[in-house]
Amino acid sequence: MKDLNNILEERSIHDIYFSKREASILYKIPIYQRNYAWGREEIYALIKDVYDSLEKSVYYIGTLVTYKRDDNIYEIIDGQQRLTTIYIILKALDIKDIPNTLTYSARKVSAATIKKMPVFGDENDLGILNGFHYAKEALNEIVGDKNADIESFKSFFLDKVHIIHYRVPKDVDLNHYFEVMNSRGEQLEKHEIVKAKLCEQIIGNEEAMEKFSRIWEACSDMSFYIQQKLPGMTSVFGKTMGSFDIESFNDFPNSNVASSLSLGMKTISDLLNTPIQKIEKKEEDDMNDRFQPIIDFPNFLLIVLKITRAWNEDDFNPLSFTLDDKELIKEFDKVNLTPEFVKDFAYNLLLAKYFLDNFVIHHTNGEDRAIENPWKLQYFYKKGSKAAYLKDLYEDNKAQQNEVIQLLSMFEVAFTPKQRKNYLFYCLYHLFEDCDLNNYVEFLRKLADKYFFDVYLDASKLNDINQPKPNSFDETIFNNGELNVELEEVNRDFNRIYPIGSCNIPLYVFNYTDYKLWKKYVVELRGNKAKKNSRNRIDFFNSLGCSDFELDTFNNFYFSRTRKSLEHYYPQAKAGDNKPISTQDINCYGNFAMIGSDANSSGSNWNPIDKKNRYLDTKSNQVSVASLKFRIMLQICQDNYNNGIKDKEKERPFGLEWDAEDMVRHQKNMLEIIMNNSE
Repeated sequence: MKDLNNILEERSIHDIYFSKREASILYKIPIYQRNYAWGREEIYALIKDVYDSLEKSVYYIGTLVTYKRDDNIYEIIDGQQRLTTIYIILKALDIKDIPNTLTYSARKVSAATIKKMPVFGDENDLGILNGFHYAKEALNEIVGDKNADIESFKSFFLDKVHIIHYRVPKDVDLNHYFEVMNSRGEQLEKHEIVKAKLCEQIIGNEEAMEKFSRIWEACSDMSFYIQQKLPGMTSVFGKTMGSFDIESFNDFPNSNVASSLSLGMKTISDLLNTPIQKIEKKEEDDMNDRFQPIIDFPNFLLIVLKITRAWNEDDFNPLSFTLDDKELIKEFDKVNLTPEFVKDFAYNLLLAKYFLDNFVIHHTNGEDRAIENPWKLQYFYKKGSKAAYLKDLYEDNKAQQNEVIQLLSMFEVAFTPKQRKNYLFYCLYHLFEDCDLNNYVEFLRKLADKYFFDVYLDASKLNDINQPKPNSFDETIFNNGELNVELEEVNRDFNRIYPIGSCNIPLYVFNYTDYKLWKKYVVELRGNKAKKNSRNRIDFFNSLGCSDFELDTFNNFYFSRTRKSLEHYYPQAKAGDNKPISTQDINCYGNFAMIGSDANSSGSNWNPIDKKNRYLDTKSNQVSVASLKFRIMLQICQDNYNNGIKDKEKERPFGLEWDAEDMVRHQKNMLEIIMNNSE
């Protein structure tokens, strides 16, 4: 037996990239590995996880598998996405001299991009380039810009973030190693281990085992409606496949398939030693019906577990529960597993998947585009032998349909990572208790207000950079197994939490602002009230502080996942001592705009009027700049420019078409709207 100490080692990030045992190490990513593919949410989640672990003695980031090809050259067999992300974060932290380097075999552009980072040339690997910008954004939002905070994070990241490094021995046949990884690697997923643990409780009960396995397998494919994965089950979903008609696990119908064929019959030991069998896709899984799920299966399991425990345990403490798939096995280990618990959990899993698919938004496949809202809120419907189709959840009330889409997508773009989706837990928990559609829209309105007033405007719930502290949401909203979305306090002082000079304003505040602006438009300009030059329309734009810029911006508005960056409309580069506007003045809610990172990086230093001309150009990415608050700011700038043309006395110096007074007025107008909770 090989000495594991020689091939398996726990190492810090400093050890991986800065330790030189003999000479500098080169980690080489071979051509058969895919390109760098981590996006904003994965990078954001990693940095957030590390930041939340600063008080811990160590944070484990996963595994790295390498094969020594030559002296000090290690080929990356597994873990290249993680290793590349670590390197990108080091560069985003402005660490310049990294002795152990990373490169790509036979990919000149990728190798050049990683080598030159953070200075990029004309030709770049867009995955790496975007990854660097995402890392900078996440560090700025999560860690902040104070040197002490940055140094504290940097020190922890280098020394306390650990990775398990497995060096494949020289005498191992790599081809055989890959075969083992491919045939068994999937079974080592945490959710499969959880499945095996649950199944152990019902071994010997073939009927329960068969039911559990079918429910689990049907729910695990997050890209399809649950009705598509369990076709023809009218006993569960009603005659039209659009309802949920069973009340317990025992009501789930038996199958004619022999239970001995199910993986559910196997113990953990059996499961980990069983080759994966490919299962042919059913005809019902029409690829055209695929959507982008807002959560993955492991994190969904945690939400269902939290619901199950909250319902079943009188002394359940939500503050000790972590909605993060890295803690999946640990959270299930806290439960006293019994056959009855397994049945309750399976039933709740099926019901939660039904609600997730039919009562919560999905994102269509493809990129966000102007005009076309990619968020859908539809339920599955199939009557008799006719083809199934999707119907709007609020098919008889278009106003409620649109508002629920806006509310749910507002939450989703504010909390995009698959982990810690507290808002989704609250929505599903509410639906378990009450799925009346009128009550659902009212619940979502109150939840949005609750987040804003009782979390983001309560200093005791926020950390030094105004991000919610761990457990702030559950402490505020979920206590003793009950949801509380009634406001504790509406007379909050926004300017005390986010004073002039503060740049730490969470994205949720701006998403909430856009929702309130959209809702104001819907309420005040319905029907004939929207006519040009009508009294209502004039008053509406006066309250926004700008001239009429038509209504297409409001009619076509939706929350885009690409708008995740905050931009100073009056640029930082043009503010400071001995300049027309101070740095203090530009760091305020009134000068910040939510924008896509592509637009932010390309025009961050331009004058306000130049930004207005560029961003409103139809050739620009309109999705990136489609924030309602930002559109109002652009129009104020245009109004000031136009006033100068009409009246020379009102003409402003170039570059000051948007100034400190405009920021103050705009902030006052916006606060009058978002702080008004009289609806």
